[in-house]
Amino acid sequence: MTDDAGRAGDTVQSLVRGLAVIRAFDAEHPELTLSDVARRAGITRAAAGRFLRTLEELGYVSPSAGAGAGAAVGRTFALTPRVLELGFSYLSALSIPEIVQPHLERLSREVNESVSAAVLDGGDIVYVARVPTRRIMSVRITIGTRFPAFATSMGRVLLAGLPDAARDELLAASALPSLTERTVTDTGELRSEFDRVRAQGFSLVDGELEPGLRSVAVPLHGRRGEVVAAVNVSTSATRDSVEHVLEHHLPALRRTAAAAEAELRLV
Repeated sequence: MTDDAGRAGDTVQSLVRGLAVIRAFDAEHPELTLSDVARRAGITRAAAGRFLRTLEELGYVSPSAGAGAGAAVGRTFALTPRVLELGFSYLSALSIPEIVQPHLERLSREVNESVSAAVLDGGDIVYVARVPTRRIMSVRITIGTRFPAFATSMGRVLLAGLPDAARDELLAASALPSLTERTVTDTGELRSEFDRVRAQGFSLVDGELEPGLRSVAVPLHGRRGEVVAAVNVSTSATRDSVEHVLEHHLPALRRTAAAAEAELRLV
């Protein structure tokens, strides 16, 4: 038996499907019907019903306001705050959000823009801290929001911080959709961009994740010098020019990163 076959045999498929049901809910789909869950999780309606009933008994899912009892076709479901317990152990062990948050709050007051911190999870970035000032994207960004790393300023900073082999492996395994007409999807161009980001120490992404969204990010280094997270300032292309972002926001962002890194080295 090969190692891959052995690992496949050890996989608990019911757990895999149960987690897929939880992941079916997101910021754009906070409420789902039984049919919605089945389609988004890639399972049958019968299986979706069993998982939803189990999650409801455990307190992780509840009927949406106004939904009747039972697994009726029109019944809708929503996650409950209890799902936060699933990530609490990780966030408790991760000192980055606690350390970075006060620095982000000061930075946001200084630049009067939304600022965030994220870590890399496979081919995605995951938001771990954020201070919003105004809504500048069509989707609401909260802690735990995920975006494709290749098309974001924080993602490019994080990917640029990886060894070349690890970066290229992640890139090869990631889908590279054209999110806007500006999105760079060519792997050769992306590798060149990552090299440029690594050399200059920041990434500026202009309208590649969403039209009109302009963002600049810098890395956060841990005590051994490795890139452990990224922080950014996001703004609207109609409000701030590229020159203003680079001349005003970037220096403030770098000062914030340096201050946060000084604390990260102590933990």
